[in-house]
Amino acid sequence: MNARWFAAAGALLCGIAVALGAYASHAADPAARPRLAIAAVFAFGHGLALVAVRARIGTLALLARSALLAGVLLFAGSLAWAAATGGPARLAPAGGMLLMLGWLLAAFDLSRKD
Repeated sequence: MNARWFAAAGALLCGIAVALGAYASHAADPAARPRLAIAAVFAFGHGLALVAVRARIGTLALLARSALLAGVLLFAGSLAWAAATGGPARLAPAGGMLLMLGWLLAAFDLSRKD
């Protein structure tokens, strides 16, 4: 996968986050709203990050983008799924770990000389 694909996925995540936030605010069950709001914030923030790191090239940048995308899908997706079904957000911790790893990889990559 090239950087353009990750940036497009990031932009899509931002759009989905806006819709998710609107749903959380206006139509969701009151008990589900906090989880949906957190999912929307994480999806939007990490979507922007995927767009921003598009310019980076190399294996480390690819690993950072991959971890960020997988992490936000697992984290925000798990919260949204749990809010929709009333079940647990079992995959959220794994997603959170991938997000942390992605940010650490991005920091290391960005600290290197080009």
